[in-house]
Amino acid sequence: MDRFEWSEGGFDTGESLVLKQSGVALYDGEDKTSFMAGTLTLTTHKLLWMDHRKRSSILGLPLGLVTHLDKQASGFAKSAKIIVYLNPSPANKPAGPSQRSAYNYIRLSFRESGEREFYRCFMEELKEKRWEQTLAPPGVSPAGQGPRHRPGIVGIERSIQQKQKATDKNISKAFEDLGKLMEKAKDMVALSKTIATKIKEKQGEISEDETVRFKSYLLSMGIPDPVTKETHGTGDKYYTELAKQLSSVLEQPIQECGGMMTMSDVYCRVNRARGMELLSPEDLINACEMLEVLNLPVRLRTFDSGVMVLQLQSRQRGGNQHTLQFIRTKTYNERNTQMHDQKP
Repeated sequence: MDRFEWSEGGFDTGESLVLKQSGVALYDGEDKTSFMAGTLTLTTHKLLWMDHRKRSSILGLPLGLVTHLDKQASGFAKSAKIIVYLNPSPANKPAGPSQRSAYNYIRLSFRESGEREFYRCFMEELKEKRWEQTLAPPGVSPAGQGPRHRPGIVGIERSIQQKQKATDKNISKAFEDLGKLMEKAKDMVALSKTIATKIKEKQGEISEDETVRFKSYLLSMGIPDPVTKETHGTGDKYYTELAKQLSSVLEQPIQECGGMMTMSDVYCRVNRARGMELLSPEDLINACEMLEVLNLPVRLRTFDSGVMVLQLQSRQRGGNQHTLQFIRTKTYNERNTQMHDQKP
């Protein structure tokens, strides 16, 4: 941290903004610091870190001190990090939060994701070295050899091309999903017209088969905005938001199942609703363990046999009689299914 200096947050002549990322903590090598919740700003000349709680507390790090970067992947309850290796501080360095450090690197901890894009932009700025262009006289390269080229423009054009490719890819994917939705919508519209006509003319009843079909169409629509690690980061925040969404999505189906649902059924139903954003068994269990902590209406219950189920909180107050009946009924149905499959 001895390379950082106190800053007013302003930009120098020729300096421009590259990228901002909130929820970033600073580590002095392997040691934690008091700078744990702030916004990290990358410019063409330096890194700026601003404290969320005290916006007058701003740290600056010139990019000229950076030698190279490395990445540290996220883990269980650990956020992804970018490791920034640094040259020694110059003798005339302005005052900063620390006068000396035992490390020649800092770590940037991304609590709210975004580390991939930040790493890419950071590497590009280190390659372009646009801060040197401002320091040298006009028309002269840093080494004093001939006219200056403008790699900054090339970098901007390359960034625009990459963003255009990503946009085209997202649009193509969106139209694919839209096509599938339109195909499903045709069946839903036809079925809803049939049901509406019968209700309007008061002729006949809606068959059970039509009701089941209509319900399956609604279920196949899935979760519109599934919680993912890309959108909510990793650790407790991710599992907290995932637990809330699981409770919201599963409360009604569990009620229809008699107040209880096995984890195998939960896993299949949830991943069917999430579409391409599949959930691992480990993440599902971790999120379900948060249900009781968050005081949600759905709770995880583990029996002595090791069987795990999701159960409505209201059913838990009723004792074990309902649980035993549920298990007996499910076991009976499974045995009947196996016997039916074994018949020649």
